[in-house]
Order: sequence, then C-alpha cells, then structure tokens
Amino acid sequence: MSQLAKHLSHALLGAVIVLSASITPAHANSALESWAPAFDPSGAEYSYILSNVSHPAIEGVGVGYRIRDRVWEETNGRIFVDFRPLSQLGGEKDVLRKLKMGAVQGMLCSSVAAANVDPKLGIVNLPFVVDSFDKLEQFRNTPALFEPFSTAGLRQGIRVLDLTGYGPYGWATTTPVRTVEEAKKVNFRIAQAPVNTDLYKAWGLKFTVLPWPDVPQALQTGVIDGLDHSPIVCNITKKFEIAPYFTQINYAQGLFVHLSSERWLNRLPEDLRTTFLRIVKEESADTRERTRQQQEVEIEAAQKSGVTFFTMDPAEKQTLVERAAPVYKRWEQKIGAEYLARVRATLGGAEE
Repeated sequence: MSQLAKHLSHALLGAVIVLSASITPAHANSALESWAPAFDPSGAEYSYILSNVSHPAIEGVGVGYRIRDRVWEETNGRIFVDFRPLSQLGGEKDVLRKLKMGAVQGMLCSSVAAANVDPKLGIVNLPFVVDSFDKLEQFRNTPALFEPFSTAGLRQGIRVLDLTGYGPYGWATTTPVRTVEEAKKVNFRIAQAPVNTDLYKAWGLKFTVLPWPDVPQALQTGVIDGLDHSPIVCNITKKFEIAPYFTQINYAQGLFVHLSSERWLNRLPEDLRTTFLRIVKEESADTRERTRQQQEVEIEAAQKSGVTFFTMDPAEKQTLVERAAPVYKRWEQKIGAEYLARVRATLGGAEE
C-alpha cells in the first residue's frame, strides 16, 4: 500500500474511531457493518467468541477480523471466530469473568488488564523491559521467555496465545515536556493498573487514574494536561487536537494479549486446533509488523497536522530508568525474581 493510500485509509478510520468513543455496545453492530463477514457462519461446528474493547482502526485490534476470515477459509467453515470489538461484551473486567466461566472463548486483552489473570503477565508493563518493537519480537519468539508467560494463567483455565499491540508509550501533553523537571508540572492520566501507579510514584510525577472513556472531557476541562499513551492511539482518537506535544519516552509497548480458553482449545479436534493456533500465530506476527508501519504513518500524519514530537535527552531518560528501580523490586515478588531477571538479561537495558 502506498503512503498516500495509508494516510487516506487511516484518516477515514480515524474519523470512525472518534465517533466510536460515544457508541454504546448496543449500537456497535451498526458501526461495524463494513467489517461484517462475507460468509454465512450459521453452519459452523465450533464458535470462538473473541472480545476487545477498542476499534479495528488500530492494527492490533483489526487482527481479530483477519483471524476470523482465515480460520473460516482454512477450516472449510468449521470454526467461526465471532470477533466482538468496541466493548460489545462489556468492559475488560467483565469479559475476563466471562472468559473464566466459558461464556467467552477468547479476548484481546490490554496488557494492563491481563495482569489480573496472573501477576506474571504484568512483566510486559514494567518500564524499560519490553520497550521496543525489536524486544517485543525477541520476547515473543524466545521460548524460555514466552512459554512461562503463555502458561501463567492455566490455573484459571486461560492460555496466552500471542501478542499484538498499539505502539510504544510516551507522553501527550498540552505544554512541551523535554525534561523530567518539566514533566513534574504536568498531571498525567494513567491506566487503571497497579504497575502504572507504582511507576509514576517512583518517578515522582503527578498522575490521575481515569477510565479511558473519561479522558476526552478531562483533557478538555483541564483536569489532566498529560496523557500516558502511544502516538498511534493519540492520533487516531484525536487526543493531539488538545495535547499537541508528544515526548517519546518508549518505556513500554502498548499490547493486546490474546487470552484463550484452554477448555475450548482442548475440545477442538487436533487438526482444527493445529490450524487455529497456526493462524493466530501467523496473523499476530504479521500484525506486529503492521503496527510498526502504523506507528510511522500516524507520527508522520500528526507532525503534518502540527504536533511537535520530542526525543528525551539520554541523560534525562536515564533519570527515569534509575528512578524505576523500586518498581522492579516490588514486582519481582509477584512475577518471580528468576523469571524477571531472565527476561531483563535476555532483552537488555532501556532502548536509546
């Protein structure tokens, strides 16, 4: 796809996702008519309900439809992946409960919420661990790192199949932030996750924990003047219209963790299970590459619309790295000291 085509595509999808912020689950189907399957799924032997809270304009979400279509084709219509984005099945905590009960078979769960399944899944949220696209690939494709992550939730009947995402985290702000001192003047919105709270306390920065739907009004009214998120999400959801500065901290990758019911997987005939797992793996890998490209496209589009991007000076970033040390101490007790040490030693230090 040409760069122009990419820009036009993302501009159209961006308009859709802004509208989707006010769409209730009851109206989500009409908003997603263009993603309806080009086949009749009523004759499928097996149904796999796959949930996500976000919009398929984000590549890490749109993978659900790509998995749906390939699984249908390559299993000759025996498995229907019933993908339900845009919170059609409720918020992540609600869907996690449904997944454990078996009412839902799969979930593209945000990495911040995935730690509710098992603390070990919180390792991908720790600062400066899985903090680049290359490290994400290495983490996913190194069995000694990914296998413990994949099997961490089996006690609750949940297996991690794979990872997609929405790019590296940084700061979208209403005023320029180039140093840690300038960051201290900002009140950042952070996700509803204990690791994020621990990190911002360690950094000595002001923060407010807010649900994502509350962010637009909080930015507009000045309740917050900074947003901890990725350029992809900030540009697609028009947050840059209020916060036109972005500091590229790249302290973690925003991820969707593909959680799956182990019971459902085990009920599949071996040939279907093998095909299903292969397609999920292949499409997830392809989507991670799509996300790299989407990151470049969205940053370029944001810059053209007037957003200023800052790369923090290495000495300033090192301050954030050093201040994060207590977070590792606190979380190694939950994640497992040996596993955390293995992951950090394999992946190396913070990206420059």
